[in-house]
Amino acid sequence: LATMRRIGAPEDSILATQSNLAITYYKLGRHEHALRVRQEVYSRRLKLNGEEHEHTLIAANNYANSLTELKRYQEAKKVMRKTTPVARRLGESHQIALRARTIYALTLFEDTDATLDDVREAVETLEETERIARRVLGGAHPLTAGMEKALRAARASIAARETPPPP
Repeated sequence: LATMRRIGAPEDSILATQSNLAITYYKLGRHEHALRVRQEVYSRRLKLNGEEHEHTLIAANNYANSLTELKRYQEAKKVMRKTTPVARRLGESHQIALRARTIYALTLFEDTDATLDDVREAVETLEETERIARRVLGGAHPLTAGMEKALRAARASIAARETPPPP
């Protein structure tokens, strides 16, 4: 990255390298560092490409996913409420839109402050998104499998909330 900056590489190449660096930080368990890099990439993508560009939407998904991993749900929701409608304009079956909707659902039901309505919205979103992903990508695709796992967890969350405690 330092070499790319020193030689004056194009901004797009630098941002791609930073995105790869964030993945490395994440895999090493350095989640806060990965978050800072992803936030910077998202901010710079907005300036370079605008909010509707696919690279910007991918950066938004990555940034919100990092926020969710760190349980910073309110911040993640804010990002996803802004970018999910933009991603959906790519088409309901576009992988970026499917991933955006999945991340948004995760921010809804994983939050310990989530209401029952939030969890129900997450389940509805995941059910619809999973159906589309299964049709377009197939059941074996990692994105579809991730949605199925999230859907099971969201349904379990509803069941736990709706089941009265034993006397």
